[in-house]
Amino acid sequence: MPELRVGIGVDAHAFADGVPLVLGGVPISSPRGLAGHSDGDVVTHALIDALLGAAGLGDIGSLFPSDDPELRGVSSLKLLREAYARVREAGWRLANADVVLVGNEPRIAPLRKEMQAALTAALGGDGAVTVRATTTDGLGFTGRGEGLAAHAAALLARQPD
Repeated sequence: MPELRVGIGVDAHAFADGVPLVLGGVPISSPRGLAGHSDGDVVTHALIDALLGAAGLGDIGSLFPSDDPELRGVSSLKLLREAYARVREAGWRLANADVVLVGNEPRIAPLRKEMQAALTAALGGDGAVTVRATTTDGLGFTGRGEGLAAHAAALLARQPD
């Protein structure tokens, strides 16, 4: 029986004018994007934290510090590839991951498959990644349209020695 571990990741960013919007590694046409040191992709950031947490490898901030000038504007898919390489080096493999985007807009249904494909490709084809979305019925900063949040769960497995 393989050893299994679950990790949970959460990320949130405020909307900002004049920056591109990227979610799940997919650029989305929008008048505003998300403020962040990298590209602000909350979907991918939450997934990274879930993977790192399940593997016991810290969090996105410890691996990719927000004060590192080389990471300014970097693609979060690149960060995901690097984080998952460390997860694999620790002997773990993704079984599946589920990410929920929280916010009123944008509607991601037309881009869901593209996001899932981009995230899965960044993980080298390992596991199944699903991306879903929900609103908060006008509650909180996401309900007021001030930003977006994402929650992720990742299940890792490794064969016993």
